Amino acid sequence: MTTPFPFTAVVGQDDLRLALLLNAVSPSVGGVLVRGEKGTAKSTAVRALTSLLPEVAVVPGCRFSCDPLSPDPGCPDGPHEGGGGGASRPARMVELPVGASEDRLVGALDIERALAEGVKAFEPGLLAAAHRGILYVDEVNLLHDHLVDLLLDAAAMGASYVEREGVSVRHAARFLLVGTMNPEEGELRPQLLDRFGLTVEVSASREPDERVEVVRRRLAYDDDPAAFAARWADEEAAVRQRIVAARELLPSVRLGDGALRQIAATCAAFEVDGMRADIVMARTATALAAWAGRTDVLAEDVRQAALLALPHRRRRNPFDAPGLDEDKLDRTLEEFSGDDAPDNDPDPDGDGDGPGGGGGGGQPEPDEGPAGDGAGARPEEAEGAPAPGGGGEQSPVRAAEPFRPKVLSVPGIGEGAAGRRSRARTEHGRTTGAHRPRGALTKLHLAATVQAAAPHQRARGRSGRGLVVRRDDLRQAAREGREGNLVLFVVDASGSMAARQRMSAVKGAVLSLLLDAYQRRDKVGLVTFRGSAADVALPPTSSVDAAAARLESLPTGGRTPLAAGLLKAHDVLRVERLRDPARRALVVVLTDGRATGGPEPVALASRAARLFAAEGVASVVVDCESGPVRLGLAGRLAGELGGTAVTLDELRADSIAGLVKDVQRRAA
Repeated sequence: MTTPFPFTAVVGQDDLRLALLLNAVSPSVGGVLVRGEKGTAKSTAVRALTSLLPEVAVVPGCRFSCDPLSPDPGCPDGPHEGGGGGASRPARMVELPVGASEDRLVGALDIERALAEGVKAFEPGLLAAAHRGILYVDEVNLLHDHLVDLLLDAAAMGASYVEREGVSVRHAARFLLVGTMNPEEGELRPQLLDRFGLTVEVSASREPDERVEVVRRRLAYDDDPAAFAARWADEEAAVRQRIVAARELLPSVRLGDGALRQIAATCAAFEVDGMRADIVMARTATALAAWAGRTDVLAEDVRQAALLALPHRRRRNPFDAPGLDEDKLDRTLEEFSGDDAPDNDPDPDGDGDGPGGGGGGGQPEPDEGPAGDGAGARPEEAEGAPAPGGGGEQSPVRAAEPFRPKVLSVPGIGEGAAGRRSRARTEHGRTTGAHRPRGALTKLHLAATVQAAAPHQRARGRSGRGLVVRRDDLRQAAREGREGNLVLFVVDASGSMAARQRMSAVKGAVLSLLLDAYQRRDKVGLVTFRGSAADVALPPTSSVDAAAARLESLPTGGRTPLAAGLLKAHDVLRVERLRDPARRALVVVLTDGRATGGPEPVALASRAARLFAAEGVASVVVDCESGPVRLGLAGRLAGELGGTAVTLDELRADSIAGLVKDVQRRAA
């Protein structure tokens, strides 16, 4: 067995260690979400925590880790007699892989016993294994939606309910949920974000001495893990004993009315939704007092609890990073401190403190003046735009307010990554039928399999209860759900688009579509064209907030090299097909349809557009042309792309599922 890296040997990361320890003291705090860049000891610290947790007493032979002093009356392996002796084992940490199946998470019917013995037997999943331990999800922001929903239910109810394939099982599933994520790879769904009690932001230290110590300890551990762990054994034992002492002290900790008023006022000041934040803050402040060896909750405990429990719950703009304005927090705590409020003197031992988490979030951006409309100038030479063919930059244009856009979807049925945009054949979703498996069987359609085997039982010499099943009888369940797509934005940033403040509306439209892509679990990319060339402003990524940041600083001006923009987008799609061939693309072109850059610009743009039509790439052209006289160039471009044109005004709606033409049907 591999020796884990000692928890006490982790350098720095005080917030991370404190949040994990508080959950070890009081599992009711609700878990930890660790956000940070790669290589910042997120996974190392989580895995190291397991060795500090006290051993767990379990009923011998129970697959669901029932407590012998208070066994679960509904345990599938029960009933167990209460008050009896039990066996002790170390606390478990169960890892949930991002690509895990639903059966692996919640459990399922034991197919082998069902078919061979004719009995309904339940095979427990990871939720059962994690009961009274830690459930760890690395890259939790990449977890499939259907698994997120199951986790939400189990975390909320403390139990897992399995109703499938003729099996009805309920078992306890109370666990410490710990997730780690890199925000560059995409944000977490708000529903799951709120389920984590605490959140911490981690980053690599910029202090040379601290970085040297990190490398020194890591090299020493890699050379001899056992010897390195032995050097930290005393520190590990001390922390383990302190966790036990804090757990014993926890029921005696007093949370006074003054502290409760500060908690309620803080949650109200930061406009958090619901009451979960108040409850988590109260539990965290109580755990902080117990960890410091006190029986009274002080103001410093309330402040630290707010820094850990509120950053991911406060109201903020969709692409703002979580954070907390500490000055506002201090003012709120001071305003609601009274005679019966906690003492504001710092803890003399400093044991209950950790560095504040988050900071600086929620600051308003300075207003930007409106862009010039270039009155009296040619469209290509609007105010602030460079001369034709020039390469200068215009001041960034502020985006209009985002809105709810129409739903853009790819026609046909795909087989890409799970998401919420286009129809797809998926491993998860509603069952639409059954067929013989092509290759390995992944989802058994039990009823269809039994029906296929039933007529042959006498010929196969069946005797007894077991069903005689052969390979040819097995049927694969055909399921249909939704997939996430690659939404590639191709944005015209030329001078004609910058005129009449049109670019502001375009940015607002793209921002709206980015919000939609975030909700539908898409990858996004951004190609812009202006002057004489096109640029990949953002290669395809799951981080839609990165696309929003690039959009904010998008320069405008110059001619309109439409052909260059389309060809650049075609190259991006070609490369992305090699990386992720199952993910279908949706190209969204935002332009007025003009083509003025390069020799024979109109003919070149037409030939480039026909490449997309020939390959059956789904596309939408958002017509940004405005004014009383309109040339209809964007509509012509949409026809050459084999897609559909929609105006900026028409983009605002609740549903437009059939917007994109079925280019495959048209080609046929």
